[in-house]
Amino acid sequence: MSKQASKDTGAELAVRRLLHAAGLRYRLEYRVPGMARRRIDVAFTSAKVAVLIDGCFWHGCPQHATRPKANAEWWREKLDRNMARDRETTEHLRAMGWEVLRFWEHESPPDVARRVSAAVERRRAPGTNKGEKR
Repeated sequence: MSKQASKDTGAELAVRRLLHAAGLRYRLEYRVPGMARRRIDVAFTSAKVAVLIDGCFWHGCPQHATRPKANAEWWREKLDRNMARDRETTEHLRAMGWEVLRFWEHESPPDVARRVSAAVERRRAPGTNKGEKR
């Protein structure tokens, strides 16, 4: 499992290329403020939009997740902890005023990029981010 990519996955790269081509600039592997060892895959810091692209196996996709048969109890606990950590991270970011967008790795990159672009534009529109200076 150590060979599994934790960042720069094919899905992430495809979405990032589309976002960059659309003229959007972002931060990669941005640290979650106030949470050790947690990162946002693609962060739009001024708009406070966090984009996380989750792997189906590691994050428990309802359509594609599988459970290993060998050492099943250990894997069940491990994957359940991952999903709990995802929920905790999302709640923490939302409490800090971030819009959190989570996508599965199997989702269409053009669809993901469209949704992200719309969220960023909506958050950057005048009057939508209280307290943000222009």
